[in-house]
Formats: sequence, structure tokens, C-alpha cells
Amino acid sequence: MRTPKDRGVPGAGGTSTINDVARLAGVSIKTVSRVMNNEPNVRPETRQKVQEAANLLHYRPNLLARSLAGSRSFLIGLFYDNPNAAYITDMQRGVITRAREEGYHLLIEPQDSHAPDLVSKISSLLATIRLDGVILTPPLCDMAVVLHAIEAAGVPYVRVSPFLNPGRSPCVRMDETQAAYEMTRHLIGMGHKDIGFIMGHPEHGGSHQRYEGFVRGLRESGIEPRPEWIKQGYFSYESGVEAGRALFAEKTRPTAVFSSNDYMSFGVMAAAQQAGIRVPDEVSITGFDDVPGAMLVWPHVTTIRQPVEALAYAAADILLTREEVEEGVSPDRLLPFALIERQSVRRA
Repeated sequence: MRTPKDRGVPGAGGTSTINDVARLAGVSIKTVSRVMNNEPNVRPETRQKVQEAANLLHYRPNLLARSLAGSRSFLIGLFYDNPNAAYITDMQRGVITRAREEGYHLLIEPQDSHAPDLVSKISSLLATIRLDGVILTPPLCDMAVVLHAIEAAGVPYVRVSPFLNPGRSPCVRMDETQAAYEMTRHLIGMGHKDIGFIMGHPEHGGSHQRYEGFVRGLRESGIEPRPEWIKQGYFSYESGVEAGRALFAEKTRPTAVFSSNDYMSFGVMAAAQQAGIRVPDEVSITGFDDVPGAMLVWPHVTTIRQPVEALAYAAADILLTREEVEEGVSPDRLLPFALIERQSVRRA
């Protein structure tokens, strides 16, 4: 088989350059650059010709050269403070998938929302590394000081599941209140009237939305939440165990427990087992998020599937589309959730 070098293709057999691609495609260097940067207003046939030439020459544009040649760095940042490993993994996967479609790369920056130098760290980072945009997850997305620091740096940002001031920036979210409402109504539909609730971390806006949905679901059925059956958790397995122990130590206990996330539901299940309470025969348990562990414990957990990867993809899409952000529009993309029925719930 004849190789590109045998056929006299320019640049073949060595490191190909943008000049080689332009010569082979029969277009200008500027046109090649526009195609490589996925810019608009390039005829489809010209775009295809350039892409075929680039593929033939195994040409890959240099990220630094692209950055220096234009106004973009081809880097977007993901700032988070979240102990949920599955959430962060799905968030990264969604952003990376969308970023790669545009030739972008992801800078992952875990932050401590309680650190006294949080704002100075973020400001210093933004001053040191030029980012084309930032994605913020809870609780950072609801911290006014963080938003102000990013705005002061002039960097576009998108928030994932914000609770406060949703119109301040573009955001992507699911309806957490409605999701919790539907889970509560599902338990009531299964005959449960005595339902306990494990609240999520108080610094996360979603915790309040989920509690709101739970209360609304009860009250629409004429049921008042019982304060002794509402326990504080912090989205961790350990806090679920502690909340479960406190709940099951009450003089009377509920027939079902709705945990604000799956990790806490695992802890509640462990507390039930320690207390000799069978799940779901004596108490039904539900969660929220649908992390992989929901299918690893037994019984498998009935939960709300939060589309984390899709939320991340949508957030990156808003940044990379650019027009929505630059025109001063604050899009609010609402993605669907799903109630997943499994074996941790039985009819009362």
C-alpha cells in the first residue's frame, strides 16, 4: 500500500503543519484555522475538505498556538466542593465529553468552601490561568463572594443547580422540589403515611428544595410532617447512620424513610440492620441521586435519578456555544429526572 509520502502528500512522513493542510486542501491558512477552531461561516464542502486533509496528514493543532493566535485559551474550569465521588466523576465526564467536541480541555479545581482564603485562591487562579469559562457546582454556585470574584475577573460562568439568585447567570438544573414531591407521593401511594425524612447538608440549596418537595407531598395528602421524624444529615454515609439511629430510637418509628441522597440512605439501611429492623419488611427506605452504590447494596434502593452527566454536558455546552453568554442572556436549562423503583420499598 502506498503511503501519503509515496503519493507526494506535503508534510507526510514528518510533523505536519497548518501550511501543509492548507496546501493539500487548496485553501488559505486562515480557512484552515477557522475550521480547526470550529468557527461559523465556513461552507460545508470546504470544511469537509480541510478535515479530510488534516486527517490524512494526522495534523493536530497546537493548543498553545491556538490560544496565542486568538482570544480563547481552549480551557474551561470546573470548580467544586462536594464529597460525593460519584457526582464529581459524572460531572467531569459530562464536561469532558462536550469539551472534546470543540477541542477544549478541562481544568479541575476542587475548592474548600470554608477556607478563609477561598476568594483569594480563586482570584489568583483566574489571574494566572486564562479560562474561557467556569462551571460551578453546589455549594460554590450559591456563594456570592465566589460569583463576585469570577465576575470581577470577567470570566463567563455557568452554575449547576443553583438555589439563590437563579437569574444572575446561565444555569442548568433539574426540578429537585418536584422530584422529592413525586418520591413522597410514591411512598404515600404505596400505603405509607408515617414517613421520616433525612435532610441533606444545610449549605446545599438542593437540601432545602428536597425538603420542600417532601413537605408539600405530605400536606397535599392531609399529612403533617412529624418533627421527631425529621433528622439532619450531611450527604454522607456516616451522617445517614447517625440520623437513622436517632430516628429508630424514637418511641414510635415511621414505616418509610426518605433520605435526601443515596449515601445517607445506605447509612439508614445500616442503622436499621444494627437495630434488627428488616428492610423493606418493617421499614421502606428511599434515596436521591441514583449513584452506582444504589445497585450494590441489598435491597437495591428506590431513588431519584439525577442526570448529573447530562447537566454537566449542558453547562459546558452553554459556555462553548458562547453566544448565549456573550449576548447577556441567562439561559435556564431544565433537565428531566426519573423515579427509579427498586426493592427497598414495599407496600405498607
